[in-house]
Amino acid sequence: MARMRRQLLKELFQKGLSSQNSPFLGFRRPVTYMPRPGDGAPRPVTLIPGDGIGPMVTGAVKQVMEAMHAPVYFETYEVHGDMTMVPPEVIDSIKKNKVCLKGGLATPVGGGVSSLNVQLRKELDLYASLVNCFNLPGLPTRHENVDIVVIRENTEGEYAGLEHEVVPGVVESLKVITKFCSERIAQYAFEYAYLNNRKKVTAVHKANIMKLADGLFLESCREIAKKYPGIKYNEIIVDNCCMQLVSKPEQFDVMVTPNLYGNLVANTAAGIAGGTGVMPGGNVGADHAVFEQGASAGNVGNEKLVEQKKANPVALLLSSAMMLRHLQFPSFADRLETAVKRVIEEGKYCTKDLGGTSTTQEVVDAVMDKLD
Repeated sequence: MARMRRQLLKELFQKGLSSQNSPFLGFRRPVTYMPRPGDGAPRPVTLIPGDGIGPMVTGAVKQVMEAMHAPVYFETYEVHGDMTMVPPEVIDSIKKNKVCLKGGLATPVGGGVSSLNVQLRKELDLYASLVNCFNLPGLPTRHENVDIVVIRENTEGEYAGLEHEVVPGVVESLKVITKFCSERIAQYAFEYAYLNNRKKVTAVHKANIMKLADGLFLESCREIAKKYPGIKYNEIIVDNCCMQLVSKPEQFDVMVTPNLYGNLVANTAAGIAGGTGVMPGGNVGADHAVFEQGASAGNVGNEKLVEQKKANPVALLLSSAMMLRHLQFPSFADRLETAVKRVIEEGKYCTKDLGGTSTTQEVVDAVMDKLD
């Protein structure tokens, strides 16, 4: 009889854990976050609304932060992609606050105008770009079980900006790869994998052609991989990588790449997992971090989106959840992330890129309604 009672209790307990209305759900609560004294003080964050849809989606973040009573406040600066340089006061603000949230900055095509995004990364030594591409429940995609983190070297490679015209009609552009930058991005990728319980790091390269440059990148990745025997390491040529991404993306976990390849791989992965409008990301260095929409394609939108006020705020909302976690406000990050995912899963309020007709404000209102 006693054995039957124990079995019955065991079955009831297991059934209770699987029930949404179960009193046992309380056991799932994580171990409490123990802050240091003063950790709850509001933190200043530099805000760059940017161009195109930028002011709309950063405005969405501000509304949600206010609705949550999140312990952050914004110092706003007007920066636009057609400026010749990032104003010094903006750089000073980010250096002081350590954290920045930004909308997209338009980069003129051609004309010799330098990208302000690249300027920011170099000035603040934001050497690691991270984009998290994953399936969201309720958002139909061709592939399931996609959860890829693309970690891209952010300061050199083709983005070094070392170009000149040798003679009229002949331009030389230098790709710079250094052991120092390759080792530190590899170290960051493996450290990220280790701290986030990821199982595999894949290095993306073209060392079969660029034997010295990409060969140095691979050599650096291999050296760092030896320090993390518990994490599987493999390598893939970038063209094969793109083919594998669109056919079997679930095979990838963490990917570490040089600068240009990372931009292409991250945008491809974002498109596979649901679109650039829902993928969070950021740029981080030893001292500073800038959070923005993860995939760069379409991050300033088009004039029609701005006129109709139908820009998708999800990517920047999820990026701001990453920012809150970075600032050590995990409960606020969880609340925001959960609310956004609930809205996507419900499917009632979606912008055009997700198959709906909602405006930015309607999505924001829905997210605020879902905040616990």
